[in-house]
Amino acid sequence: MRIVAFILILTSFNISSDEVNDPFEELNRKTFEFNEKLDSTILRPTAEVYSKFPPKVKTGVTNFFNNLEEIDTSVNQLLQGKPKNALNDMTRFLINSTIGIAGLFDVASKMGLERHEEDFGQTLAVWGVPEGPYIMLPFLGPSTLRDTASLPVSSFLSIPFHMTDTDANIALKSIDTLETRERLLEVESLISGDKYSFVKDAYNQSMDYEIKDGIDVKDDFVDDMDDFLIDQ
Repeated sequence: MRIVAFILILTSFNISSDEVNDPFEELNRKTFEFNEKLDSTILRPTAEVYSKFPPKVKTGVTNFFNNLEEIDTSVNQLLQGKPKNALNDMTRFLINSTIGIAGLFDVASKMGLERHEEDFGQTLAVWGVPEGPYIMLPFLGPSTLRDTASLPVSSFLSIPFHMTDTDANIALKSIDTLETRERLLEVESLISGDKYSFVKDAYNQSMDYEIKDGIDVKDDFVDDMDDFLIDQ
């Protein structure tokens, strides 16, 4: 769900949805409607309640989950042939997990260590694996065949996956979903036209941006939104 929240707002690129390989559109739209009902009945109302929490609390929660992603990012930096970035991100994890009190405080950024986001789907793209058809997954949202195939590895690289306490695992994932959904509330007005096509185009462009690390994909709106999501 964290991916769903992120891609919904990353679109200011003018591309039409027919440029996205979507052979399963009829099924995808039905799945999208299911996800929308789930969001309107559970996720959005809960996120609206969470939005009233003190800003410092919400920032701490965001920092905590960002820190949990550093291991996944570090491993994929190595797999993509970026050892310097891998060292940077692992150092971030060590600093924020200790001095930053389990990641509640982003001390590493204040020390000049830039945060990155990499997953195994991006690694497969760097290795030349084609993205395949667009897929709308129940609960998880937009994806492609390549990104869907990468989910088991990404799950294995996540810290919650290795927690033996099932209740704690579920609680962490639920809070992570809530935290991400809350940050979307202020930018939902950017969605226009056919929402399904909007989300599909947004996902396609945001993935392209991330895979290329923003190189040769310059857009002020994307930069502003990326800063918004990371800094809030």
